This record gives sequence, structure tokens and C-alpha cells, in this order.
Amino acid sequence: MEKIPLCLIGCGGMGHRHILAYKELEDSGIGNIELMAVCDLNPRNAEMGGREIERLFGRKPLVFTDLDRALACSEIAAVDVVTDPSTHHTVAVPALRAGKHAIVEKPLGLTVRACQAIIAAARESGVVLATAENLRRDPPNRLARSILDHGLLEAPFLMIHNALGGDDQIIITPWRHLKDKGAIGLDMAVHYTDMVQYYLGEFDQISGRGLIVEPVRRRPANHGLDLESYRERFKSFPETVQATGEDGLIALYTMKSGAMVQFSYVAGGRGSGTFERSVHGRRAAFWAPGDRNGRPVILRLDGKELKGAEILPLLPNFAMSEITERLFGAGTVEYQLPFPPIDARHMAIEFHDFGEAVLKGTRPEVDGHLGMTAVAAVLGAYESALAGRQVGMAEVLAGEVRAYQEEIDRSLGL
Repeated sequence: MEKIPLCLIGCGGMGHRHILAYKELEDSGIGNIELMAVCDLNPRNAEMGGREIERLFGRKPLVFTDLDRALACSEIAAVDVVTDPSTHHTVAVPALRAGKHAIVEKPLGLTVRACQAIIAAARESGVVLATAENLRRDPPNRLARSILDHGLLEAPFLMIHNALGGDDQIIITPWRHLKDKGAIGLDMAVHYTDMVQYYLGEFDQISGRGLIVEPVRRRPANHGLDLESYRERFKSFPETVQATGEDGLIALYTMKSGAMVQFSYVAGGRGSGTFERSVHGRRAAFWAPGDRNGRPVILRLDGKELKGAEILPLLPNFAMSEITERLFGAGTVEYQLPFPPIDARHMAIEFHDFGEAVLKGTRPEVDGHLGMTAVAAVLGAYESALAGRQVGMAEVLAGEVRAYQEEIDRSLGL
């Protein structure tokens, strides 16, 4: 195969973003995936996804409203699972058992057991499993990782990751405030725990807690939409949602390298509003700008402060992937773009990586295991609070501490 025939499963808001990303991948000139089919249990969503592909790509995809029929299609070699997180394992496991390669949106699963079920299905079938983690694909984050790889910090001992602040409005969808559906405390923080492991390697020990800072979430306010558009956009939203799942996480991680991580993600607390991601070593420290904003990394080394491209002469082995250079420009470590193309291009990079793994029989950058450990780092903080002690990543992965997850696993039938 020159291109992998793929079916997008889930044509809601995130599925639409994936379609735009596949268009960026195709336009790059080295596209390795053919988006040939869509599947959604909601016929309206499925048809909308099909029409969007026809509009953007100039070809009609196959449209399915039944998962079994989609998986029985011999033309489809791979799937992209973009359903809500509580159903990831119920979609990915049969797809993998049917011999389809799969990339699954983060979080890979709602619990460690859900993640392990997906990983086991991929292993049994001998197919490629990737977890869709896009923030690490950002050129400034690639630069930050190269600073670490080149040893400029000398013995990194501390990472600080703080993302604090929000309001009491429903975030994206009502289910993102429900424990058994994948609350925002997991849904967003898993991005950031993946960034921790991208920078510093494997987690070892976890201490922390989850929080529900805003116990009642309200329907979003009308920010400039006309009344008809506002009603259409939020017609399925209740006036309020009683939160049962966390909107915040505070943790202290010890990495296997010995480095410590001060970590917080809180999508509430209306007096807050701050972001910091920094790594500190014996010789130097750097501050990353966040994600998908194109601002420069700042490196403080030997009494000097270097920003963005000024750091490149210190990194003789720094190189972007070909797909990254095609989408952002050769040597680009800073950029100014509107958010939609930024978002689509980051996902296009992860899709290309998945495609290369399928075509070449290699391991994707973020496989099932890394998808699971990012989830386990969040859940480990919740488990730590219930256990009243620090817990080990090994304990969490082995299911030796799972009091928080028991209720979710029961609702998932795991």
C-alpha cells in the first residue's frame, strides 16, 4: 500500500477536526493515509462527515452507521477512533480484533483496565496501535525536547507544569464533567502528563489528588452569536450540570530519572489564570510557551537568555521530521498562524507518524503503552488521595490500587 485506507469512527466535533487534519496531510505532498470511509451511529453525523470529506477531497467516502458493517469492509485497513472516551475500548477492541490498525484519540481509555484491553487486542492481532497525542508534535516542544537531548541543562531535577484558571461554564460538552464519561480533569490533563513523559521519560512515584472546583457547570454564555445560532449550537446542553468528575488535578511526580515534577491542571477557579511549563537543571533552565501558540522557547544558560531560533546553534543534531517541515517550514521553531490550521497540522503530523508505522512495520511515537501511562499518571493522583499515600506507577498499572477506577470499570463492564 502507498496509502492506508482508513475509516474515521466518530463524526462529532472532534471528528470534524480530524477531517481537516487529514486534508492538511494530503496537501503536504507526502500523505500516507486515504480517508475513504466514515462511521457514526448517528446517521446525521455520519452524513455530515461524508459531505465534508466530499467537499474537501472531491471524492465520496463510504458512509456507515453500523460499526460491525464498517469493520467487515475488506477495503478498510485502519480506523481512527474519535468517539467519546467511555466508548474507546468498545470500538477499538473489535476493530483491532478484526485486523484493523488503529489510532485512538486520547485518553486511550477511561481506566487502566480499558487501556489494557485495547493494548491486548492489538498485541493478539499483531496490528499497529497508536494514541493520538498532538501537543508533543508542536515545533516549540520539539525544540524543548532537543534541548534536553543535547544535555544543555545538565541533570534536570525539576519540571514545573501549572495550568490554572477557568470559570463555571460547561467545557466543550456536558459529559466532560461526568466521572464515568471522561471528565475534563482526565480529558485535558492527559495531554499534559504526556508532555511530562515526553520531556522526562518514565513516571515512577505519584502523589496527589483530584478536585471538583466548580461543582455546578452552567450552559455557556452567548459570546456574540445571534440567538438562532446560539440555540442551535447549545440546544442539547442542559441549563446546568452537576459535576461528578474532576475538573482539576494537583500532583507531585517522581520520574525514574529522579527528577521531580510539580504538576497542576485546574479548569476552574475564577481568580486564577496562569500557565507555566519549565524544566530546571544544574546548568540551565528553559520555559516552554505552552502549546499551539507558536511562541518561542526561552533558554537561560550561562547568564544569557536565548529565545526560539537563537537556541538552534547550540543544537547541532536538531532536526524536524519531513512532515513537520512541510507543514510549518524548514527550521521553524516559532510561527504565527490562526488556531484552526495549527490544530489541524499538529494532528496531521501524528496521523503521518501512524501511517509510517503501518507501512513500515515500525512503532508509532505514541503507542498504546505511552497512551496508557499518560492516563495512569492522572488516575494515579486520584488513587493516591484515596489510598492516603504515595503510589507507584507500577502499582497503578498492575491494578493493585484502583479504588477510584472501580466504579468506572463497573459502568464500563470491565
